[in-house]
Parts: sequence; structure tokens; C-alpha cells
Amino acid sequence: MNAINIIQNALISVYDKQNIVKISKNLVKNKISLFATEGTSKTLHKHNIPVTSISDYINFPEIMNGRVKTLHPKILAGILNRGNEDQLIMNFYNISSINMVIVNFYPFEKVQKNPKNKIDDIIENIDIGGPTLVRAAAKNYKNVIVIVDLLDVQSVINKVKNNSFTIENRLDLADKAFRYTLSYEKKISQYFFKKNVFNKKCINKNFPNEINLKFIKKQNLRYGENQHQKSSLYIEKNISSSTGTISCSNQLQGKVLSYNNISDAEVALECVKEFINPACVIVKHGNPCGVSESNSLLKSYLSAYRSDPVSAFGGIVAFNSVLDEKTAQEIVEKQFVEVLIAPKINSLALKILKKKSNIRVLISGKIKKCQIGLDFKKINYGLLLQEYDYDDMNYKKWKFVTKRFPTTQELKDAIFCWKVAKFVKSNAIVYGFNGTTISIGAGQMSRIYSTKIANIKAKDQKINITGSTMASDAFFPFRDGIDSAASIGIKCIIQPGGSKRDQEIIQAANEYNIAMIFTNKRHFRH
Repeated sequence: MNAINIIQNALISVYDKQNIVKISKNLVKNKISLFATEGTSKTLHKHNIPVTSISDYINFPEIMNGRVKTLHPKILAGILNRGNEDQLIMNFYNISSINMVIVNFYPFEKVQKNPKNKIDDIIENIDIGGPTLVRAAAKNYKNVIVIVDLLDVQSVINKVKNNSFTIENRLDLADKAFRYTLSYEKKISQYFFKKNVFNKKCINKNFPNEINLKFIKKQNLRYGENQHQKSSLYIEKNISSSTGTISCSNQLQGKVLSYNNISDAEVALECVKEFINPACVIVKHGNPCGVSESNSLLKSYLSAYRSDPVSAFGGIVAFNSVLDEKTAQEIVEKQFVEVLIAPKINSLALKILKKKSNIRVLISGKIKKCQIGLDFKKINYGLLLQEYDYDDMNYKKWKFVTKRFPTTQELKDAIFCWKVAKFVKSNAIVYGFNGTTISIGAGQMSRIYSTKIANIKAKDQKINITGSTMASDAFFPFRDGIDSAASIGIKCIIQPGGSKRDQEIIQAANEYNIAMIFTNKRHFRH
């Protein structure tokens, strides 16, 4: 027996009939008998293609305006039979074995998206028979070939002809079929969920009672957080047109990215988005170590680098505007860089960066500040969700709580430092002056120790802190943080406020003639 004869009978039930005539002719040419639902049968008859309608085969008409077509024992048994094991019962009831099932479903998603369609019209486009046929065929994949994508038909026939159609091929098609039914059911479920008045009454619209996430694999990574851990990057489905994110960025050169590269690059890019003027953010181990905003990208890079060159070694460098050749040259000459990311890089700058071929160079495309959406954090057997930490940085909403108000420059630096503090791991302390970070203390269990670390780093770099502004991501529980800040010359402090000792904190600031701002918003980052 020719290998193609393992497919003796094919059942076709398709809403989308594009190319079905061509496909059916090919099946008949290979001596495969066709069974089809009424609509498909009429299409094939018009083109003189021999086909048996299911109604004729089961001797029972389609009823209820087509609601019931294929739900019949002769159809389902023909698909679900196990060959020789069920042959006696098949012969007794005169049931033909169906070896191939070709199905696609009613266009529920398309219909429900049309605002002109009423709920009754939408419900009529919930396919019942199609998913039943597909699930039955996929369950019996060892005996039945199931196809939900018409583009797969020709490749299947070719493989069968060449005796190269394996059990793995069958399982692959079954897997594809179950994913197809899953996707279809999910769209229907989402529609019903939106219509369910009980859900609307009891569930926050931003936090549904069930989450179905869809991510696709973009690439394998060099390794995970540590070299013994394997790792891959998955991105949200259907974001190909989006720009300005690490997920959608394109790598132009350099080694394969690692898990840590992407994690740090995400912090760097999201931080640099906060600034309107040309800015540079350098990140190391999840924390900004140097940030600067000025009237030129070169100046911003040099200032950000000089603020902490020790920590910047092997760091991630992000820009918010086109990277030019002068800045690229300075980076190549001054710093060992793991990853460099910018919205765009001009051709001369790219030539310079190629001299350091190991630098991972990423193009993000046009960037925009994220304002809405949800943040996710995976825990064992669970998922934490929260709203994105958005801050409009509107200083008119802030409280100026000390006797001395900040000067114009101090206010600008307060806004700048507050933007940076949002991306520093708690407890976070940021010193800044004239749009550049001077020193950053991050990730300590005590706020006073974050302050001490910031002081040590500034002293080691021989940076004069006098006249600078200090940002704290949360309130000061005691006045010792203010005493420490005053001892090194801090003249303005921005913090959320909200401590039981706020009056004591304000009094301490007044004693040192420090201007203090309460934002009434905390920026913890864990």
C-alpha cells in the first residue's frame, strides 16, 4: 500500500474557505475521499470536486440553522476509533474511519469586536462542532492527522508521500490544535467575563480575578543571574510595532545578552526616560550609579561617569537621544561597558563602537515615559501585581515645610534627584547638584547607612557636596539623617514625609537652614 493511503478519508469543516478548493483538489488527486459540512460541500461541488456531505453520510440533516451539524456518533466514532481494536464495532454500524480532520472555527473574535453586533449575533458565532472535532482528532493523534492551519496541508501530504511523516509530526499538529482551541475558548471567556455583571460589581477593573498572560520567546540568553543558570527572554505577544523598551530593542553588535544585562538595561532605560533634555544613566547591579542631564549628550555622559567611575566599570549606559560620534569616542576611551542603549545611534558613532566589538549595542527606537499599566513580580507559585509607579513630578503639589524655601536651582535639583531616587533600590539616598548625581547610597536595611555610604563614596571621589540637594525615597524616622546631611553641607532635602517625627525632622532642618520638601509620595523599590 502506498504511504499516502494511510489517509483514506478526510473531514473538512472550515469557515474560512480560502484555498480550500486547491487543497481539496490535491487531496482527491492523492485518492483521499472527502467528507464536508454543507457550506464547504457546496463550495467544492461548484468546482466539480467529489465530496460526500456529512448530512448524507449520517442520514441526518443539519438542523437549528446549522447549530447542529457534526455532533453525531458516526462522525465522532470515525475520528476516535483506534483501528483494529475498534474495527468490529465500526463494521457493525457501518462507520468509516476518518484519518484526517481539517477544521477552522467561526470568527468569534472578529464578530465580537464589531460594535454593531448584538450579543445574540456574537453568541451564534461560538463554534461548538468545530472544537469538538479538533479535540477528538488531537486526542487520537496516533491514528488521525489534525490540521487547524490550511498552510500545513501540503507539507503533511508531502511528508506522507515520502514516508517521512513521523509520530512526532502527528504530536506537533495535535499540540498546535489544542493551542488553537485554547486560544479560541480564551477569547470567548474574556468576552463573557466583561459581560458578567457580577464581575463588574466585585472586581477592581485593574486587577481581574484571573490572569492569562501570553508571552513568546524572543531569544536564549548567555546565562541567568549566575553562569550555571540557563536563561531566556520572553516578550509580550503582538508588540512588534512598539518601541522604546528593552523587550523591543534590536541588538546591533556584541556578545549574547545575559539575564543581568537585560535586567540592568531595563532600569537604565526606564530611568533615562524621566528626563527631557539630553541625559545619561549608568547602572550597575540594578542601581543607577551615575546620572546627568544637560544641554548636550557628551556633557551628560562625562558628568554621569565622573560621579562614580569606580562603580561605572562594567556598567550599563543608557541615553535618551541620538548617540553621536564624540560621545561614542569618549565611552570607548574611558570606560569598560557591558551594554549601551540609545533610541538611535548615528553611523559614525557605530563605526567607533565597532572598535570594541564585545560591547552589546542596543537600539530602543523612539522612547516615551511609561505612565500606566501593571508591574509583575514572580514569587513561588504566585504573582504579585501593582500599578506602575508613576509620578508626574508636579512640584506645585508638594509641600515646602521649612522656614527657608529652596532656591530655583535647589528646586531643579530636587526634581532631578527625586526622579533618580525612584530607580534606586531602597533604602535610597541620592545627592545631586546642577542636574548631576554626586553620590548614591542604595539597598541598605537602614536609611542612615545608605546616607553613610553616599557620604563615603563622595569623599572617596573627592567631590564637594556643599550646596547639594538630597533625595530620600521614604521619610526619615529620626533626625540623625538630617544631622548627617547637614554635616556634609546639604542645603535642600526632598522626601515623602509621613513620619511620626515629621515636626522633629522639620525642626532639625530649620536649625541647619536646610530647605525641605515633602512630596507626599513614596518611591520604595525592592
